[in-house]
Amino acid sequence: MRLLWKSVDKMRCFRKRSTLPVLTFLLTALLFFNLYMNDGYVLEGEKRQLGETLIHPSSSDRYVHTFKDLSNFSGSINVTFRYLAGIPLSRKKYLTIGLASVKRKKGSYLLETIKSIFDQSSYEELKEIVVVVHLADFDPVWCENVVQDITRKFAHHIIAGRLLVIQAPEEFYPSLDGLKRNYNDPEDRVRFRSKQNVDYAFLLNFCTNLSHFYMMLEDDVRCSRNFLTALKKVITSREGSYWVMMEFSKLGYIGKLYHSRDLPRLAHFLLMFYQEMPCDWLLIHFRGLLAQKDVIRFKPSLFQHMGYYSSYKGVENKLKDDDFEEDSIDIPDNPPAGIYTNINVFENYDATKAYSSIVDEYFWGKPPCTGDFFIIIFNKSTKISRMKIVTGTEDRQNDILHHGALEVGQKSVETKQGRQCTSYITLGEFKVGNIEINDVDHKIGFDIECVRIVVTASQKEWLIIRTISLWTTSPVGQLK
Repeated sequence: MRLLWKSVDKMRCFRKRSTLPVLTFLLTALLFFNLYMNDGYVLEGEKRQLGETLIHPSSSDRYVHTFKDLSNFSGSINVTFRYLAGIPLSRKKYLTIGLASVKRKKGSYLLETIKSIFDQSSYEELKEIVVVVHLADFDPVWCENVVQDITRKFAHHIIAGRLLVIQAPEEFYPSLDGLKRNYNDPEDRVRFRSKQNVDYAFLLNFCTNLSHFYMMLEDDVRCSRNFLTALKKVITSREGSYWVMMEFSKLGYIGKLYHSRDLPRLAHFLLMFYQEMPCDWLLIHFRGLLAQKDVIRFKPSLFQHMGYYSSYKGVENKLKDDDFEEDSIDIPDNPPAGIYTNINVFENYDATKAYSSIVDEYFWGKPPCTGDFFIIIFNKSTKISRMKIVTGTEDRQNDILHHGALEVGQKSVETKQGRQCTSYITLGEFKVGNIEINDVDHKIGFDIECVRIVVTASQKEWLIIRTISLWTTSPVGQLK
């Protein structure tokens, strides 16, 4: 093990003399080499039938994963995780929530964070999540005390398989001495953030096969009510679109969502460049290298930073996410659909952006004429209970739909222009650029296949459709 990391150290000395362009090229080349490799990065040791489900002695090695050393692709690093509390269930869950925690000089928020995750979830939501806590501090007394506190407060969640506490032993970590001091950071700061990258890499690797999606949180976070339901709505609305990372908080690495299938690559990435830069910066590079150019961040934020003292030397950290909302249940469902318009689009403000919950995205078109339209065609007919459409923005209050109607349609057919509905009825007229219709499913006698905005009078002003929000009558985002 130490010999393998010594080879990494030798490369590190070489990289100290490298220039930034060389590093960038190396980063890109190695990552894409990694992408073309077989996805069997993580090898899971055979699971033992464990008699206990609460606390396991720290000396009992229960679970083995394998990393391929990124500085030497023919070598491998065997990481044996210790189960400190709980065991994973055989059934794959919908979402894994990963936390890495270390001893703080001031304050402790881990128990509050775990409590918030469980308290803000309904019974049905709890069935679909598993929380994994990586105690990444090498102080055995601290770890033992934390495990006892967690076990005492959350025993029923541990027994139910919803909470696991693990640890990667110190001997599996790379050297944390003599690291590169990029950005003129002090030596202890570099050591802290470099170790943090490895902490998260080991956590990601462990969580790979536990669920379909993975949420990265910090250990000092408060959650919004029914955050899982909100996540499912967003994931379902983006079916068929490509994404690597979706963000549900604008702070650091709080609320970052991934497909679990991408976790091995991300774990490798963090290990490869663990000493180069902070974790949140590496996450941005990873996203870009996997061809997600733009940030995909949703509003309102579902997670809030609540810690007052940082885990780094106990310094004050008063950062707050001003987009956070305690109650996020009103997030629209926006079922998967195709979006079309004959209004001339300005630059890249295309029609799909009006149907997105992404921050600062909207449709922007040139002045529309009578009869122009904006159509949403669902992938499958849907029962809609509520519709809300907002046009214009605070800084462009005249770019609203001055005269328009909202229609719903059925009996879609294929045409040369694509799928279209053959029959529409009008639900209402826009007032001062906005419209909201409630109890839609009670007002019409059919499942909706199309939603259409029709311009009823030409206007000189451009048109911004800021948000199109649709709520269905049945839950969305269920596991198939």
